[in-house]
Amino acid sequence: MKSRDGAGHPETVYVKLGGSLITDKTRPMTARPHVLHRLAGEIWAALADRPQIKLLLGHGSGSFGHVVGQKYNVRAGVKDARGWEGYARTAAAAARLNRIVTDIFLEEQVMVVSLPPSASAWCYDGALVHLETRPVRRLLEVGVVPLVFGDVALDAVRGGTIVSTEEVFAFLALQPPPLRPDRILLVGEVAGVYSADPHKVADAELIPLLTVEDIEGLVGLTGSHAVDVTGGMATKVRSMTTLLQHLPHLHIQIFSGLEEGNLYRALVEPGASLGTRIVAGA
Repeated sequence: MKSRDGAGHPETVYVKLGGSLITDKTRPMTARPHVLHRLAGEIWAALADRPQIKLLLGHGSGSFGHVVGQKYNVRAGVKDARGWEGYARTAAAAARLNRIVTDIFLEEQVMVVSLPPSASAWCYDGALVHLETRPVRRLLEVGVVPLVFGDVALDAVRGGTIVSTEEVFAFLALQPPPLRPDRILLVGEVAGVYSADPHKVADAELIPLLTVEDIEGLVGLTGSHAVDVTGGMATKVRSMTTLLQHLPHLHIQIFSGLEEGNLYRALVEPGASLGTRIVAGA
């Protein structure tokens, strides 16, 4: 696979592999290693063709952290012994999937280093207000891929909570370069943002381009069709919309990783017509 636009220009790109893509969200603790191997291969090929990309990689928790987190309602807060048990078990489940992802990417020669958000994250009533950024910055500077994921976090009001990968991305994106991204790629199971839930409405239409102004009027945004304690497509789109208000240069793309080659193409062709692009304005 070769890039169509040649060497291109240096850029920082965030890639999130959705939990619905890399796990079977209908079966607890079930990863999709064949999908992960293919995606890792596509990233390796893209970085080989465009080595000037500084890549930050993240992944969702899918049928690992979400299932446990929902059982104990960790997102809402941790107040008693059972809650802290849930906090610990959710952290362990998220780390278990992260270990699988890390090992597979290293097997495919993508040099990732896992940085669990729970090691330094601090929230205030569910909002992420602190995360240690120096390790992420340093890894990007030396050409290694930082790997973050949806994880538990301590919270000044709730005791404990859960932060999504998108929330981690949003926090990091507002930091100075090289952390400030040029593009964010959200790679999931569905092809993008639809006019209605494509799992329920047969004639739902894919929306190729959305602006910040479009989002509030989009009634088709729904939650996940499987267990997701951090919200489904609606939460993802709205969190990215908020980020665009601070970083109007940013281009966000939501597309399916089930089709072979999509992730590679999105990385090497910034203007590729894949899924849904979300931009600040027309």
